[in-house]
This record gives sequence, structure tokens and C-alpha cells, in this order.
Amino acid sequence: MANATFDYDGETVIVTGGSSGIGRAIALAFGDAGATVVNADLQPDHHGDGDVTPTHEAIEAEGGRALFVETDVADRSAIESVVDAAREFGGVDVMVNNAGTHVPGSVLDVGQDEYDLMESVNVGGVLFGCQAAAADMLDRGEEGSIVNTASIRTDTALGDQILYNLTKGAVKMITRTAALELADRGIRVNGISPGRTVTALAEGTEKAEEWSESDDLVKPIPMGRPAAPDEIAPGALFLASDAAGYVTGELLTIDGAWSIY
Repeated sequence: MANATFDYDGETVIVTGGSSGIGRAIALAFGDAGATVVNADLQPDHHGDGDVTPTHEAIEAEGGRALFVETDVADRSAIESVVDAAREFGGVDVMVNNAGTHVPGSVLDVGQDEYDLMESVNVGGVLFGCQAAAADMLDRGEEGSIVNTASIRTDTALGDQILYNLTKGAVKMITRTAALELADRGIRVNGISPGRTVTALAEGTEKAEEWSESDDLVKPIPMGRPAAPDEIAPGALFLASDAAGYVTGELLTIDGAWSIY
């Protein structure tokens, strides 16, 4: 099967939550494609056990250019600061609003603190990430692309996950509304909706195959396994590329066919 390749040489890409999981895979993929990558995360190290090279160092080790900026996406000013930091490389060309958090809970017992955390990170981080990136692009008179990480939970609910479900549903509407408002300004806004993905130190699909097909899914994944992060990342590169130049306001579902039946 042929491999798709992308060329982001000369482009600057910000990835929030790029130290681990899907965000790390996206950041590394943009680095491989020639982009200067700014990893905006709480910490540079991989979130998990094990000795893993920080994302920006891994990109640099392959001859690329990258930067880590400590960023709490729950803080609007921190997002603005990381966008400002991208000016060192000419300004943000692609903004990937990927950072997110997860607090389980039922509609009957979820509390205010849990709600405030999930809303500020999963919703505010995406909304103000779109805002800051778009403002930078418009200020420089440059076209650009924004990619938001949503989830299959934008459309399908899972019990005891009320906050995750509602915040990912909000990401869908942020994406579509921002796309509508920015379409005539040369800024495209899209999203990826991953399904079950093995994110803790996953390397390829080997570990993914250890997972149960029915693990918290109610129904099995038709492709027989969850995804590895590096199977999600190409969707972000495609949506940010010229190959998707007439695509905006869309969410690309990447879930091994789980959501179609």
C-alpha cells in the first residue's frame, strides 16, 4: 500500500498536549514532515512510566527544529503566550488543539470542581486555542489551519462519562462555528475524532492487540483492535495540508469503523 507524505518545511506548528499519547504522535509526525514544532504542555516528559525522550528532543534528534513551552491550556493567557512564542519562528501556521483531560463521573454525582476542570481544559483550551491562533494568523495576514482533537464521544454517549461526553460535544461545535466564521478569512478549522486508542507508551499496534475488543466499548471494534497514536496522527496532517484545502468545519472520525453500526 502506498504511503501518504506531507511537506511542512517552513511551517510552524503548535501542538497542545504534545508530550504524550496522540499529541506526541501528532507532534512527531509534523516534525518528520519538516515543520518547526512547538510542544505546549504542562511538562516536557512523557506522561507515564518509562524512559522516553521528550517530544521536542526527539524531533531535534532527527534533525528537526522544536521547542517546548510549559503551558496550562486552562489558562487563556498561557495559550496566548505560546502563540506569541511561535513568532520566533515566523508565527503559527498550524494550531493543533489536542490537550485534554478526563474525569469519570455520573450525571448523579459529578461535582462543581470536576466540571470546572473539564470545562476549562477540554472546552476552554480548544476555544481559546482557536482564538489565539486565528488572531495571530489574521494579524500577520497569513492563511492557516486549525485542527482540534475531539472524540467519537462527540456523537455517542458512554455512561459514567458525562463530563467527557459533553466537553467533546462542545469541541465539535467550536470547530464548526469557528470554521463558519473564519472561512472567508483564509483559516480552515477541522477536527479529528479518535476512537479507542492505546496512548500509554504505545509503540505501534503491538500493545494495542493486548486490549479486549469489548473494553468499555459495549460493542466490538470491527477492525478488531484499538488504534495506536501514530495511526491517528496522519489525520491531523491531512486536515492541515493543502490536500484538504477545500475542507473546513469537518470532523474526521478515526475509529476502526466502531461508530458506523
